[in-house]
Amino acid sequence: MKITKVKEQQIEETPHKVDVRKMYDHDSAQAMHITLQPGESLKPHITPVNVFFYILEGTADVRVGDETISVEKDSLVEVRETSYIVFPIGLTIKHAF
Repeated sequence: MKITKVKEQQIEETPHKVDVRKMYDHDSAQAMHITLQPGESLKPHITPVNVFFYILEGTADVRVGDETISVEKDSLVEVRETSYIVFPIGLTIKHAF
C-alpha cells in the first residue's frame, strides 16, 4: 500500500502558475491536486483526454465549452476530451485524468 500526502508533494510547474501537485501518475491515469487561491484560475485550455474535477472546498463557476455552471464543494465535474475548461474563481479542486 502506498500513501501519498498532498503537502509532501512538490508543486508542479504548469502554464497555469497555480499550486498543482501530482498525487498519482501511471500509464493509464494521473491524479493532480490543484489549489486555487481567491483571484487565481486555470487558464482556458483544451483537454486531450477525459478528466474529472472533484471540488473539495468552496464554489466556482466552471465553464466547459459554451456552458457555465456554478459548482459547490463535494461535487464531481466530468469533462470529455477536447473540451475547453475554465475555473475562474479561487477554490480547491482535485484534477485527475
